Amino acid sequence: MSRLSALTLAAATLAACPLSAEEVNVYSHRQPELVQPLFDAFTTATGITVNVAHVEKGLVERLQAEGSRSPADLVMTVDIARLAQIVDAGVTQPVVSDILKTNIPAEFRDPANQWFGLTTRARVIYAANDRIKPGDVTTYEDLADPKWKGRICTRPGTHDYNLALMAGIIAHHDEGYAKRWAEGLKANLAHRPEGGDRDQAKSVWAGECDIALGNTYYMGQMLSDPEQREWANAIHIVYPSFEGGGTHLNVSGMAMTKAAPHKEAALKLMEFLASDEAQRIYAETNHEFPVKPEVSRSELVQSWGEFTGDRINMMDLANLRATALKVMEEVDFDG
Repeated sequence: MSRLSALTLAAATLAACPLSAEEVNVYSHRQPELVQPLFDAFTTATGITVNVAHVEKGLVERLQAEGSRSPADLVMTVDIARLAQIVDAGVTQPVVSDILKTNIPAEFRDPANQWFGLTTRARVIYAANDRIKPGDVTTYEDLADPKWKGRICTRPGTHDYNLALMAGIIAHHDEGYAKRWAEGLKANLAHRPEGGDRDQAKSVWAGECDIALGNTYYMGQMLSDPEQREWANAIHIVYPSFEGGGTHLNVSGMAMTKAAPHKEAALKLMEFLASDEAQRIYAETNHEFPVKPEVSRSELVQSWGEFTGDRINMMDLANLRATALKVMEEVDFDG
């Protein structure tokens, strides 16, 4: 099915749902298995049905094309740049809520109340248990050191997760340093960037490389999968930091659409997603870091160690995305 056909079908599915105060419609970038437990819990608690269209690409274009006729109430996505893109497209509206303001720290929500973070995740190093010792690698800057030549694996540099990391490098240094760093990292790759983060863990397990870049929550997902558990058991997580900074964080988040035909129900869902119950589901089921300070990371995630998150403003990372992409393209990182 073409992307346009898939999006048309998704929108038609939501549009076919009767407009009722007891329903809320969501366009989601997130994988179905990651968000359905949250929606099920919300429906149990409130009686409000959640209709979901999982739209992997073209979400902004779809909302712009639908305009005021859009059936979508909420958008859920990952990566600060995607959240900023949705807001910049003019398809969202501000939400004023004491609950959201209280439960979500200021650094994880838009100052203009257009988007709200739900979880954070760290971009870390998957290190081979039998080949990497504590202290061998401690910073992101270390990854460009020639000692790692032929020993690093990563997904494409133009993927959102790596572009956000590159934005962090630029923010802590400058564009010139970032370009040299990207060239050094590319020179150290064991093979061409490809696949996802779990593929990088598999490559470490297979001995193709010694360290890889990956998001924290994939470790939990691999441990939950009998076919991938061996990959996870072959590696350990290292929380690197930027020189003079902390460990790179990114967010998943939500925004209310400008059209929002079920605004009251949509607000209830947003507030539920920031509640203790939903934040615990994120922690236990998705292995992500809750944004609500009073909700702890799961025991499994805590077992991976402690870290200090970087303090670079999320919107600064979003604003540097274009520069990060330019750097990756100039060094032909994925070539």
